[in-house]
Amino acid sequence: MQVTKEDGGRLNAFAKEPRMEVMEAGASRSANSRLLLIGGAVLVAVLLAVTVAIS
Repeated sequence: MQVTKEDGGRLNAFAKEPRMEVMEAGASRSANSRLLLIGGAVLVAVLLAVTVAIS
């Protein structure tokens, strides 16, 4: 961690951030991430339907 000293004698710590990864324009999502996204959307729809059915 990088630590700097401020005017009042306080220490200010900065976390180390990971390096950025540059993705190419042609890079697409894998099938697994697409399946996870669709599964999440279905789960949200089911939870909304259950909420409406209960109320």
